[in-house]
Amino acid sequence: MPGIIRFAPSPTGFLHEGHLLSALYVWAAAKKWDLKIHLRIEDHDQGRARKEYIDGIREDLAWLGFRYDSESIQSSHFDFFQKVLDKLTAKGLVYPCTCSRKQLQSENPISETGEVIYQGKCFFRRETKDERREINLPHNLRIVIPDKVINWHDERLGDFSENPKLQCGDFPIRDRDGFWTYQFAVCIDDLTEGITHIVRGEDIRNSTARQIALSQLIADTCQDEPSLRIPPYTRQLYLHHPLIVDSSGKKLSKREHAYSLRQDKDAGKTPPEILGQILYKAGFLSNNTPTALEQAITIVAKRL
Repeated sequence: MPGIIRFAPSPTGFLHEGHLLSALYVWAAAKKWDLKIHLRIEDHDQGRARKEYIDGIREDLAWLGFRYDSESIQSSHFDFFQKVLDKLTAKGLVYPCTCSRKQLQSENPISETGEVIYQGKCFFRRETKDERREINLPHNLRIVIPDKVINWHDERLGDFSENPKLQCGDFPIRDRDGFWTYQFAVCIDDLTEGITHIVRGEDIRNSTARQIALSQLIADTCQDEPSLRIPPYTRQLYLHHPLIVDSSGKKLSKREHAYSLRQDKDAGKTPPEILGQILYKAGFLSNNTPTALEQAITIVAKRL
């Protein structure tokens, strides 16, 4: 049974150079390890997702020449997310948190990376299926994460031993607006879609241990759901790749108004010109040379 890798952009803006570099790593990994490629549109943030961006992702990938084997859109899974949430809640593994952002910053330790390490102030609100309490204050829902070390290996960065309880504490799985969080949505989708290889930017590396812990928690709680069982031969190959940064050293992002690929397209640049530009910026080429997609994938694959 072939492995499956996913490319999972969020439709909160048009694709930019950072997305293209990540796509090259994903397609290069698929080439190296003979994997099926799955496109997942991660529109869990319904406050920012737009249909024009969903269409734009498909259009830009097609224009650049990327082909994939299957596709899904996260919002079509929301009913199933609720089903999983209900099972976790019935086991006493979910609780509402009414802490404001100001409270979180002032009442909890802050990690070296600037992340709040939640100390469980609202843990007393935990409930089971027999204890339904109405919370009239704005709140998110946090998952009770076990206090244990997760050992995992990154194909580029090496071995890690991390305890999510100490790294971040119980984290939200649904936000104050009722939207599913990235952590919750990606864990369920990776399980149900049979993802065996995860290649993504190194800015997400800190999420890995907590996603492994959450995936195991979901699988253990939802044993009656075959799609949520963790097969013994998966779980999982990880590779976190370097990022392209702007002149100030920040990673490219849609929130920071990164220059989109379609702006390059509208300016008359061809796919080989854009690909050569990315390979040069990422250090794969010593000069900015137009490069065909298959050649670009091969260049990246040789570095994996």
